[in-house]
Amino acid sequence: MLESTTVIRYVTPLREGGSLPGLVEADDLGTYVVKVRGAGQGPKVLVAEVIVGELARRLGIPVPEMKTIELDEAIGRREPDPEVAQLLVASAGTNLAIDFLPGSLGYDGGSFRPDAELAARIIWLDAYTANVDRSWRNPNLLVWHGDLWTIDHGAALYFHHAWTSPERFATQPYKVSDHVLNRFVNRVADADADLAPRVTKELLIDVIAQVPDVWLASDTAHPSTGAARDRYLDFLLARIADRDAWLPGGGA
Repeated sequence: MLESTTVIRYVTPLREGGSLPGLVEADDLGTYVVKVRGAGQGPKVLVAEVIVGELARRLGIPVPEMKTIELDEAIGRREPDPEVAQLLVASAGTNLAIDFLPGSLGYDGGSFRPDAELAARIIWLDAYTANVDRSWRNPNLLVWHGDLWTIDHGAALYFHHAWTSPERFATQPYKVSDHVLNRFVNRVADADADLAPRVTKELLIDVIAQVPDVWLASDTAHPSTGAARDRYLDFLLARIADRDAWLPGGGA
């Protein structure tokens, strides 16, 4: 499981996207961007954030540290903005904290040239997890200390919004032409040769285990949280086994 901390002060909302994340201070003295389960499509976005973010970390792709964070309803009731207050009260309990990277800048594709190998790895990860939210309109990449960092993976793993079959997800193509790093697509085959063998059943089990039970329990499509974890595993194993269908730049 992820490490856990507790909100002690809600600093400010970050009015980007539909999930209304916020900047908070926590009892471990850290400052985090918090994503709350009461926003948008609910806990499933947080599940995707953890699975894809932790998978990225294990594959050597920079991603801010994540923790679960406990939010007391009283913090929401003290918030003067009614919209934010309603969201915080509805999200009391376990939410997601993402380490705040002070001084980071949003990647704009012009002023910073990323490492080609890393760029290809990011494309590969996004194609594998069907992340459609890395376009020029919304890159979801930060430049920090000379490196490119990936953020905001909540739009990945679309299958869990309407469970179908692992086989359908496994063969879903990936539209790389919309990807903010698509000029590096010619390096994706090399990334695949390195990364795909590392995505083992054991690694996926460990990654999925980082998701809190409380977020999985809200998905009534499964009889138990254990069954939900097994389904995520089935879908991700099926897709890694059928890379010819989705690998950008050519078959596996």
